[in-house]
Amino acid sequence: MKYVIIGGSAAGVNAAEVLRKNDKKCDITLISEEESLLYSRCLLTYLIAGSIGEEKLYFKDRDFYKANKIKTYLGKKAISIDRKKKEMLLDDETKVLYDKLLIATGASAKTVDIKGADKRGVFTVRNIEDARRIIKMLDKVKHVVVLGGGLIGLKDAYALRVKGKEVTVVVRSQHVLSQMVDPEAATIIAGKLAASGIKIETCVAAKEIKGKGAIEEVVLDNGKTIKCELVIIGKGVEPNVEIAKKSGLKVDQGITVNQYLETSDENIFAAGDVAETRDIARGTPRVNALWPCAVAQGRVAAFNMLGKKQIYEGSLSMNSVDFFGLASISMGITKPKEGGSEIINATRGENYKKFILKNNIIVGMVLVGDISAAGVISVLIKRKIDVSSIKDMLYEDSFNYAKMLPLVRKFKDKFSEEEFRDTVISYKL
Repeated sequence: MKYVIIGGSAAGVNAAEVLRKNDKKCDITLISEEESLLYSRCLLTYLIAGSIGEEKLYFKDRDFYKANKIKTYLGKKAISIDRKKKEMLLDDETKVLYDKLLIATGASAKTVDIKGADKRGVFTVRNIEDARRIIKMLDKVKHVVVLGGGLIGLKDAYALRVKGKEVTVVVRSQHVLSQMVDPEAATIIAGKLAASGIKIETCVAAKEIKGKGAIEEVVLDNGKTIKCELVIIGKGVEPNVEIAKKSGLKVDQGITVNQYLETSDENIFAAGDVAETRDIARGTPRVNALWPCAVAQGRVAAFNMLGKKQIYEGSLSMNSVDFFGLASISMGITKPKEGGSEIINATRGENYKKFILKNNIIVGMVLVGDISAAGVISVLIKRKIDVSSIKDMLYEDSFNYAKMLPLVRKFKDKFSEEEFRDTVISYKL
């Protein structure tokens, strides 16, 4: 069998590993636009902040591909798929045949369509080369403007503030993290950022990036100008679905797949940030661009490519971060539409808790400050447990693992005490 994987990040590499462990004789080919071995994109901002060295990014040894007899085309781009011939064409005109194909092309950083966005000193932070270029010029930078107040933008801002830069975040929305948390939680987080020296401009957008050669300032749509030598675009990501569209595969928000991660072509699978899978909390298809989801999907896709049927139960949207000692985590549906939902929330200083319930089942949460209940709640969401008997305890500071045990034992047909304990421990780690 000839297995071909497009993408050398979490989904692609984990799929390759499963394929080799379960079929010692098959041909495995991996194609990646990047030349680097598997590394964590999640840690790039820590690299920029100087919290870790580059060696801490990598998950695999240098001889990983050779040791697993995986043929690679690194620094190459797959540009088309001939589904009838089961043949792919790369950007150097190399042709690659496949029996089963996995598309794990991930996602690309969103950009902004404004004058000056192509100037030297304007970056996104999506790959290791982006991080290296930013680090290289930091000695010449004092002021930074970050465009975007979502999780990616704020992580970039945090990293650069840790490096001692004067940072301003420009947010089009009324508050930061508008897709992740509500105004109450956002106020606490923004207050922590401001107290640590990060300026936040809300309800405005960048109109132009000015400078003769190097960047000098950003002009906002309200007329205000902000001095800077570096601009980071932190507007989120979008799935790399181009090759799937060109080949006639079904594409919506991402590449459409079934419960076996099979696309509209039975010989082609998709996994990771490019795949649109079932969202556990919502019960509808969604792209959840998260590292753990990509790892799990890559492994499940590989088993199904091998003919060893495995169902992918779905993914759960989740974001967690720690800014200057203030932790926050959100999961599932955090901003429900009006009607049909019950909301339990409480604020105590820098601690904020919010739980969204439908028919006594938790479908989403936001925790700021004290996030110790995150592991407990994640199990309740994933297993769709009726929490009517403990609902009044949710917002209490004393809500913990021990108080959950009677409920765990009541629903032992849905999950074991061991699974519950291990999930809670994993969140603490």
